[in-house]
Amino acid sequence: MHPAFSVIVFTTASGAGYGLLALTGLVFAAGGFASMHWGFGFCAIGLGTALVAGGLVSSTLHLGRPERTLRALTQVRTSWLSREGALAALAFLPILGLFIGWVAMGLVDGPVRLAALAAALLSIATVHATAMIYRSLKPVHQWCNGHVVPVYHVLAAMTGALLLNALAHLWGAPSQALAAFALLACVAGAFLKERYWRFVDEDAAPSTPGTATGLSALGKVRLLDPPHTGSNYVMREMGFRVARKHALKLRRAALLLGFVAPALLLLVAALLGGATATVAATIAPVPALAGVLAERWLFFAEARHSASLYYGAEAA
Repeated sequence: MHPAFSVIVFTTASGAGYGLLALTGLVFAAGGFASMHWGFGFCAIGLGTALVAGGLVSSTLHLGRPERTLRALTQVRTSWLSREGALAALAFLPILGLFIGWVAMGLVDGPVRLAALAAALLSIATVHATAMIYRSLKPVHQWCNGHVVPVYHVLAAMTGALLLNALAHLWGAPSQALAAFALLACVAGAFLKERYWRFVDEDAAPSTPGTATGLSALGKVRLLDPPHTGSNYVMREMGFRVARKHALKLRRAALLLGFVAPALLLLVAALLGGATATVAATIAPVPALAGVLAERWLFFAEARHSASLYYGAEAA
């Protein structure tokens, strides 16, 4: 599939934003951050909301008619895209309640904790809906599998934890539990991505030219002539191919930047402490987000739509 930069930015930014908001909400609902200055809450909620809003705006750039964006919310019963939009809109309500209660009014209990919990749960649900948009597409073998949803959740949790850990260090209140969670998320993310890439490389796609034409019983089916002699939408958007050697390079870059580098920076922060720990923890989200951008690009570039079978692809 052709990697659209707007969707890559959307899935990366919104995942990090919802991960940050979810962790902030869960920790606050559990009684954490009660002694933190309101400025910390302003930064955590503000940064999470900015990432989510920026991602959502970026996603509309991929639409042919952005002015009709609201129509995407009308099919909640059948469309994961509509569910994602509805959940994203609903999530802003408890996020606003948490912001007003904690940041503006200085409240740390009662209804504010309920708003924090609701914000966390709706943030997680929105990430799940985003993942299911791709998981539900049966014509794309690289998306319609059991690896996609866990990867989306873990990457959101990892980037969100790294951002929250950086903010905690900047505000002079580092948390060993938060740093440990971020490190665990880095390890889990690397493990899940390796499993996903192994699946992409080794698991045979169910669709072939034979199954697509219904002629597999007669033997191997091959294309005699392409349907078109020139480029068209299907070939540009659904027949995009990335060279194997380039894909391997990007996988290594995504692994090193997205998981190894932030994990090493977290270990440096834990071992050295002091100002060095603050610097390492603050830098950690930067390579992680760069790595996730590379991972997102590959997620789209390595996907093959079954429509490409009619244009010479051996499998999809």
